[in-house]
This record gives sequence, C-alpha cells and structure tokens, in this order.
Amino acid sequence: MADSSNESSGAPVNNPNKAPAVTRSTRDLPPAHFSLKIESYSLLSQAVLEKFESCVFEACRHKWRLYLYPRGKAKFIGTGHISLYLAIAKTEKLPLGWEVNASFKFFLFDQIRDMYLTIQDSFGTIRRFNDLKNEWGFAKVLPVDTFNDPSQGYLVNDCCVFGVEVSVYERSNKRQCISMIREPPNRTMTWKIEKFSTLDERFYCSQEFTVEGLKWKLEVYPKGDTDQIPEAISIYITLCDCIQSEHKIYAEYKLRIRNQVQRNHMERLGKQWFSNSAGWGFRQFIFLNDLHDAFKGFLVNDTIIVEAEIIVMSTVK
Repeated sequence: MADSSNESSGAPVNNPNKAPAVTRSTRDLPPAHFSLKIESYSLLSQAVLEKFESCVFEACRHKWRLYLYPRGKAKFIGTGHISLYLAIAKTEKLPLGWEVNASFKFFLFDQIRDMYLTIQDSFGTIRRFNDLKNEWGFAKVLPVDTFNDPSQGYLVNDCCVFGVEVSVYERSNKRQCISMIREPPNRTMTWKIEKFSTLDERFYCSQEFTVEGLKWKLEVYPKGDTDQIPEAISIYITLCDCIQSEHKIYAEYKLRIRNQVQRNHMERLGKQWFSNSAGWGFRQFIFLNDLHDAFKGFLVNDTIIVEAEIIVMSTVK
C-alpha cells in the first residue's frame, strides 16, 4: 500500500520520522466540491514540468486549487507515484495572520467498476493552511505503474478523473478570563441617610459607586421588605451594570450600619455570585427597636450611616 509524504499524514506534524497514516476506501458518490477530468493524460503529463494546477474552486467559503504531480512530488520522495495536493487560493484578501483549519479527501475514479477510490488522512487529522504552509496533500497517492495499468480502471483510453472534498473547521472558540481581586481600590461606599424617621417610601437607593469598573448601589428598606415581626431594617447591595446573561460576578462583601458613638458597628458578611440587577443582602439586618435605642449609637440626630465594602470580587474579560 502506498504511503503519503511526511508533510501530510495522520501522524503528528512535528514528528517527521514517524510513518504517516493514510486511509484508502471506495465509494459510489462523486466528490462534492471539485472534479478534474483529464483527456489525453499522457500528453498532459509530458507538458507539465512538475505539477498541474486546476482552476480555482470554492468550498466552505474559501477558494482552493487541486495540484496534480503526474510524476510525483520528488521533494517528499513521491517519485514513481501520483501525488495530489490541496492548495488554498486567493488569500490576498484574508486578514493578516490568517489561518484555515481543514481536512480533505482526494478521489480517483475507477472507470471499470464505476466507483471512486478515496484517500484521506487517518484519525481525522486537521491541517492548518496559512502563509507559511498553503498546501497539503499526499506524495504517494498511487504508484505510477498501477495508475497507468488500464485493468485498474483509473486511466482508460488515456482519460482519468480526479476530485477533492474539503471540510473547514470554523473556530467559534469563546474565551473567558476571570480574575479574583482581594481588597480592590475604592472598595468602600458610605451613605448618610438623614431624617430617617420621616422616610415613608418602601425602599431607597444610594448613588452608584464603582469598584473595578463595575457599578454598585445600596438599597435600604426602612421598615423591612416583608411584613416581618419583629420589624427590622433590610439592606441589600445590587450590581447595576448590565452584564452578559451567562456571566456572573462574585463578590464577598460587608454591609454595615456605623455606630456613631462607639466603634462596635453592626455589620454582616455576605458572599454571592451576582447577575444582572440582582440584589443580595440581609432581610433582618437590625431590629428597629435596636436601631432606635439611643444608647446603642446607630441612630444619632435622626441619621444613620450605611456602608458597603467589597472585600473580594471577580472581574471577567
């Protein structure tokens, strides 16, 4: 059985010493993308110095050519064999650093048995076409003696048919980079709420504050966000930015009401993955009886001071 050249095989490209792996099989269907019929093949093989280049054809939104080496591609020890190569064409308009990843299958038509011999890389090997390497194929498709033997069916009445099919693997590789940041800069937001006893709305929102490029805000429910007994103030932190639905932002945070007389602040620690407009916090942050107790120092001159501190957060790129 003839082998392909080391430049295109089922073996790893970076291991030229390993014998290439090629799969040969037969099928009834003609090639889906391109067929090349050659009449008076003997004259053509004498006319070409090294290779015959087909016209440009399109497959999988790219332009290609089929290269036929009637006497083999000597550079890759293809002498004495028919060599077939696929070359990407019309690359001038492709972006800088372009790369096309493709697999391919060559065809030789057996005119006696009315079927096609197919030759392809084993193991589904994908080839990288780029500026440095714009053609791939097989140096040893078929021995010349075998091809020229009319009983084999490939060259009959000096006529033969070659073909190729191409499969391009488009990269839709989506990438995500997540970083965890401890104690980010400007991580604390302080909100002074005055005339607390006169607040009659269900909830109030702070101004937005920015940490690591993301905007946050506080929400305070003066009488709680449910009919809870005993009554308690509710405090939540909310991510304001509109992020992609599949992304979430992690935050480890502290919510606190400052003690304006002593240093024993009322604070709670939370950890959560935030999505769009999602608020997290504490429904019963502090009971209203404790908040209004003048000796405890949380409500002074009808003013409370609420803070949010981001301790750890993630960023997504």
